[in-house]
This record gives sequence, C-alpha cells and structure tokens, in this order.
Amino acid sequence: MKLTKDTTSTLSNTTISLHWIVAILIIGLLGSGLYMENFKAFFLMSWHKSFGVMLLVFALLRVTWRIVNGWPKHDVKHPNYEQVLAKIVHYVLIISMLLMPISGLIMSGFGGHGVEMFGLELIPHNPNPENPQKSLAFNQGLAEIGKTVHGITANALLIALGLHIVGALKHHIIDKDNTLTRMLGKK
Repeated sequence: MKLTKDTTSTLSNTTISLHWIVAILIIGLLGSGLYMENFKAFFLMSWHKSFGVMLLVFALLRVTWRIVNGWPKHDVKHPNYEQVLAKIVHYVLIISMLLMPISGLIMSGFGGHGVEMFGLELIPHNPNPENPQKSLAFNQGLAEIGKTVHGITANALLIALGLHIVGALKHHIIDKDNTLTRMLGKK
C-alpha cells in the first residue's frame, strides 16, 4: 500500500480511512457506554472492551500518521477565531480518543475486572477468593482514577464530537468549501 500525503484538494486514503474507522469506533463506544450505564446492560462489556482496545490501536496509528503527515492544509482562509476553535476541537478529539481507551484499561485492569479483546486475555481477571463471581481490585485508587477520567473524557468527547460535526456541516452548507468532501474522498 502506497502512503500518500494530504494536499489542499485531496486527503490521502490513509487519512480518510483512519478518520472514519476511529469515528465509527468512537460513536459506537460512546453509544454502548451510555447504554450500559443508563440501562445496566453490562452484558455488552466484553464487546465494549474489545472495541475499546481496537480504538486504542487505530488511535495510535492515527496520531502517528498525523505526526508523519502533518495537519491537513486548507485551500480556503477562514477567520482566526474559526481556526483557533477548530484546533481546540481537534486537539480535544485526539487527546480524548487516546485517553478514553487508556482510562478504560486502567479502570478495568486495576479494578481486577480484566481486559479481553475478542476472547484474547490482555489483562487477567482477578476473582475474589471469597466470591469468585466478584472481582478483587489490584489497586482500587487507580481504578477509581481511571473511572473518573473515563467519565470526564466521555463528556468532553461528546461535546467535541458535536462541535466537529457542526463545523463540518457549516463548511459544507454555509462556506461551500471542500472540507467535508475531502474527508469523503471526493475532489
């Protein structure tokens, strides 16, 4: 596979693929996380963790690609406040897409619940000897920090994701520029 750089008129297949893979994973994980939390549907947890690990892998690839390739250049000059807001939103998205799965691993791993990825044990479960149906935390303090960071980051990610979508629609509908069409792989 040939890796090409982004230009002002087109984004590389790598950029587009990583964007949409990460976007679908984030939206699915936020949805499943909210569903589990609100409806106590913890039967979804193994899937949530598996796709969370997958998100971390693709997020690391995306960040690496962004470092190698640089930030996409635009062919339209936008007002300074829009450029600053876009950078803030993008940084929140990038930091969150890394922090969410890392904090989830910390929460689950140190909480003794273990982490599996589609049946492959990555962090072992730590059953309580007195009640094997329950978990015994390896470090409850770190597990609680992971849980807190996971919750705060989910809220930040929801806000940033909403702003990102609104911004993309503004570019397409109001500005009529190529920002959204480039991310859809069109010229």
